[in-house]
Amino acid sequence: MATILEAAARILETQGLQALNTNLVAQRAGVSVGSLYQYFPGKDALIVALIQRERSLLLAEAEGALQEPTGRNALRYMIAVAAREQLRRPILARLLDFEEARAPIAKELAPTMAPFVDLMQRIMTRKDIPPQADTDAAIHDLANIMRAMVDAANERGETNSKVLEERVERTVFGYLGVVSRTHRA
Repeated sequence: MATILEAAARILETQGLQALNTNLVAQRAGVSVGSLYQYFPGKDALIVALIQRERSLLLAEAEGALQEPTGRNALRYMIAVAAREQLRRPILARLLDFEEARAPIAKELAPTMAPFVDLMQRIMTRKDIPPQADTDAAIHDLANIMRAMVDAANERGETNSKVLEERVERTVFGYLGVVSRTHRA
């Protein structure tokens, strides 16, 4: 299954979404179309599985934020992970971002957001993070802020994750009412 997903990812990166089809994926993966259909009944199933794979990689790395001693450091860690993941395979990330917004795919992927929400909730309860009037709304706002900024940077072709991380950090900490030590006027 991993070989099939990687074949699909490489097709997306080199030929685009319009070229992605089960026959080409099976050929690139070195499996029969019948074998591919055992795992993925069609193109959308491949895309959903690719998005889930990428989200799993992101979550696995993002969980390291919980090892950070402060909420601020944990947020910095999360921001760095988000920026690196988006810029690691920028073409694939852009295409998957577009696809995950399609209604049938978005609906299927909705449950995969719960671990990210849980992770952010655990960070938001740290003592150095100011309490928010509506923590659930703040978590979703922050996730959307981070996502929008890293997605936009990818669309512009940015490659410097450190500069991106600093901009996202200023925005996130500003939202939370936290003054960052490195960016005081």
